[in-house]
Amino acid sequence: MTKEEIRIIECDQRKKHWKRWGPYLSERAWGTVREDYSAGGDAWNYFTHDHARSRAYRWNEDGIAGVSDRHQILCFALAMWNEKDPILKERLFGLTGSEGNHGEDVKEHYYYLDNTPTHSYMKYLYKYPQTAYPYEQLLQENRDRSRSEPEFELVDTGVFDANRYFDVFVEYAKVDAEDIQIQITVANRGPEAAPLRLLPTLWLRNTWSFDTEAPSPVLAARPGAITASSPELGEYELVFEGDPELLFTENDTNMKRLFGVANASPYVKDAFHRYLIDGAHDAINPNRTGTKSALHYRLIVPAESEVVIRLRLRAISSELSAENSFGKSFDALFSARKNEADEFYDALAPVGVDDDTRAIMRQAFAGLLWSKQFYHFVVKDWLDGDPACPPPPASRLDGRNSTWGHLFNADVISMPDKWEYPWYAAWDLAFHCVAFAYIDPSFAKEQLLLMLREWYMHPNGQIPAYEWSFGDVNPPVHAWAALQVYRIEKKRKGGKGDRDFLERIFHKLLLNFTWWVNRKDVEGQNVFQGGFLGLDNIGVFDRSSMLPAGGHLEQSDGTSWMAMYSLDLLAIAMELAADDPTYEDVASKFWEHFVYIARAMNHLGDDGVCLWDHEHGFFFDVLHIPEGERIPMRVWSMVGLIPLYAVQTLEPELLERLPSFKRRLDWFRPPA
Repeated sequence: MTKEEIRIIECDQRKKHWKRWGPYLSERAWGTVREDYSAGGDAWNYFTHDHARSRAYRWNEDGIAGVSDRHQILCFALAMWNEKDPILKERLFGLTGSEGNHGEDVKEHYYYLDNTPTHSYMKYLYKYPQTAYPYEQLLQENRDRSRSEPEFELVDTGVFDANRYFDVFVEYAKVDAEDIQIQITVANRGPEAAPLRLLPTLWLRNTWSFDTEAPSPVLAARPGAITASSPELGEYELVFEGDPELLFTENDTNMKRLFGVANASPYVKDAFHRYLIDGAHDAINPNRTGTKSALHYRLIVPAESEVVIRLRLRAISSELSAENSFGKSFDALFSARKNEADEFYDALAPVGVDDDTRAIMRQAFAGLLWSKQFYHFVVKDWLDGDPACPPPPASRLDGRNSTWGHLFNADVISMPDKWEYPWYAAWDLAFHCVAFAYIDPSFAKEQLLLMLREWYMHPNGQIPAYEWSFGDVNPPVHAWAALQVYRIEKKRKGGKGDRDFLERIFHKLLLNFTWWVNRKDVEGQNVFQGGFLGLDNIGVFDRSSMLPAGGHLEQSDGTSWMAMYSLDLLAIAMELAADDPTYEDVASKFWEHFVYIARAMNHLGDDGVCLWDHEHGFFFDVLHIPEGERIPMRVWSMVGLIPLYAVQTLEPELLERLPSFKRRLDWFRPPA
């Protein structure tokens, strides 16, 4: 067993909280639904990238190559300035949904290079141009392009020409669960020496501006370190090497800049930008205390050379002092954690694969692990407003997500992407969990169960979709993912599966299946409708909206997903029935569901129309208009191929072990 596997077990058994700290910081919190308090629900324009440097977030923080504790009380990330940019680079830049010619799109070059399940070792690369960042050029060029033209990317602007950029590597290595070594390597790839202001930043998520009873945390300077004191988290310190300038301010909105209202304090969120770029020396708190701080390193990096900055973020209860934080043990610990990561992934790789394949696999897992994010969104509070803030517009009570007031999100969740999609999507998450099962099955199982907990799942049984519309409908792949995670772990553990997990999730999935049957089968004919079904809404119509002329769409893919759902629940029930015969009855039920759905798809209705088109040998959606006519939508696409997913093999030996189920199957099955 590798050392990383031991750490995973210590986490699972709650002996040591190795996952308390991780890459849980978002890469974009602006432009999100949870930060949108506008009357019309215009999330992209209510909280913009320009606002983000000056405005305190309500729900989540963001940053570059950042980490936080799992409740995101204390955050660490990197800021930088090349002495030419118009703004301090504190977060990744990209275009909003309306600005990009292909929708929202991050316009940066960054890479997730390495990570382990307990985040004992992590590595991130950010490429920072030495010339002024071309914000306006990126905006204008993409606005001028049509959807049929390619996107205009950062590399197209020429800012990386002649290698005039910095490779900024950020590495983390855990000494212990709450003791993290940080190494920042700035490599000048250009032909000349170049200046860089590097600002490793430590700050506290703002809770005090929204809740008058929130505890009061504080950051302060002491020799060789910045200390953080929080009633919720305890005391931490960021120990540093060298002699950087210590900068302090408050993580509070600059009301004067954004809204023309006087600030309660002269020290606000964008102080470091104002201090460095605008030369506003009074923006920084001279008492060196606040809720946002930075170590200001003035670097001149020689041509084709590099500079290394070493830091350490740890609970103050740690025994080591600042003076001996960066000795030989620092380098030795990094080497050890890298070697342990090698050992973990070498043991995971299939026998006989080449080095390139191993590297691809490892970096793919790194991307998955770096995409974890603390996701915070309490819908009732968002609908009602906060005690210390003006009430939200009345339109909110009947608007987006207004029927999801029970939803309480405050968890580390795997994101589709921490910039373009910094919110969970339930069906994306299901696929993530199958991959996670190979490196951290406990996390995979936790994630799948989380979506079915009573503070996530709607009381009617619906699984929340995504924050733009929790009530939207995604393909029901949760049961498939649960079964795959169970089987992967069972195989890796020599045939011992986690029956408790399978049983827990099965009972919750029954509620969701019932919701589908009751809500999405309009005519009770086992032909299903939905919303954002298929592969990226591949239908002719926007199936998240009502049809303009009324009626409904009988969906080949939606119905096929339900056939697959029935088979997955059948397979789970049969697995459970091997130890508990009472599950044979439930297995029979899902077998019958599948047969009814398959028959509905393949047999002609009274009008001679069904989802299977006998003439063309393909499955098509059928438009059912209010007057009663049913019109096949003859579009050859993935809609007609998704029925192939609804396949399950019932091995003869399994049927022999379940005689009660076999009798029902033989009785229900029509004669050959």
